[in-house]
Amino acid sequence: MIFRLDAEQDDEEQGVAGRLVIVGAGQAGFALAAKLRALKDMRPITIVGSEDVIPYQRPPLSKKYLLGEMSFDRLTFRPESWFAENDVEIRLSTYVEEIDRTAKRIRMQDGSVLEYETLALATGSTPRTLPASVGGDLDGVFTVRDKRDADLLAAEMKPGRRLLIIGGGYIGLEAAAVARHLGLDVTLIEMADRILQRVAARETADVMRAIHESRGAAIREKTGLHRLVGEEGRVRAAELSDGTTIDVDFVIVGIGVNANDQLAQDCGLDVGNGIIVDEFARTSDPSIFAMGDCAMLPWRGKRIRLESVQNAVDQAEAAAAVMAGGTTPYDAKPWFWSDQYDVKLQIAGFNMGYDETLVRPGAREGSLSVWYFREGRFIAVDAINDAKAYVSGKKMLESGIEPDKAILADPSADLKQLLS
Repeated sequence: MIFRLDAEQDDEEQGVAGRLVIVGAGQAGFALAAKLRALKDMRPITIVGSEDVIPYQRPPLSKKYLLGEMSFDRLTFRPESWFAENDVEIRLSTYVEEIDRTAKRIRMQDGSVLEYETLALATGSTPRTLPASVGGDLDGVFTVRDKRDADLLAAEMKPGRRLLIIGGGYIGLEAAAVARHLGLDVTLIEMADRILQRVAARETADVMRAIHESRGAAIREKTGLHRLVGEEGRVRAAELSDGTTIDVDFVIVGIGVNANDQLAQDCGLDVGNGIIVDEFARTSDPSIFAMGDCAMLPWRGKRIRLESVQNAVDQAEAAAAVMAGGTTPYDAKPWFWSDQYDVKLQIAGFNMGYDETLVRPGAREGSLSVWYFREGRFIAVDAINDAKAYVSGKKMLESGIEPDKAILADPSADLKQLLS
């Protein structure tokens, strides 16, 4: 599907240097195009997307959309008319097979060629899947990433059905919350010592585990999958690493994602767990930018890949400003969120390498915050139903304020004291 929405004038008549091609029609790709137009940059823009629908929000897919609380038309960033009104061409249901950096053109799977002056890779990431050797190719085994995944999964989410979730990260826990809300029998297995082991402190994990168990989900830690057992090509049971076997009707796999960096690697760009970019989102080729989940960016003397909507938007908008002639580097200020049942977990900062935590009870029942430190310096906060702690922690991180631990530890103390 192709919307040819750019004007008939040539590039010189439009007063621009040349075409920008954006590979990827997700959050980062759309944010880049929208920001350029907001900056009054009217260069020709073509967005190439593999799905058959215009760009949309993905986080609600596994929550409100799956619950039937939000229709798809409410997920799209802008109505279809926006593309025509802003002279943005979008090519859907197609994907790029090759980048020719010397000729500055891309080739699609149908053989068509598109030339560019600037190329932006907003290719995102892909969920890891189970190998066929353990039953990963059976019907009834799902990952959740796009609208097609959510639509297929919605047909399975019926009360009383038995769901196995593999992986105790945020994706798995959010899926468990939706399934329990819909009345399914949910078992979640995590092969590590505890849920959220890679991304949150034990204190946060303990709270989230208790919340799920109080809602009837079975959380089995230190338990991996041996194999899925099928019947007539459909998953029917799961043999677990502890020797037990459970009957299942379907399975959701939430074991992380891989950056979609193969296209960049194939054309010789620097790649390492993502497409390596500088502080301006430029790759090793100055004509090519990368942003969002697929990009490995510099941050605090390290290289990290941030898998979040916030980073996808912020990095894309920073890149747009550079393309439009700006010189401000992108300084990532990480924040994340996760909605599970009636619980909102908000995270400010990046807890990588923390060596100390401090737990602060919230002002109301069921709320608390976990504050992370590395070598005595405040680096992140998890706020569970505690918006005040989240906002305060985020302001401290952005302002470089080091909080007084004695005040943090005192639940009667006002966090505003730390912001002055």
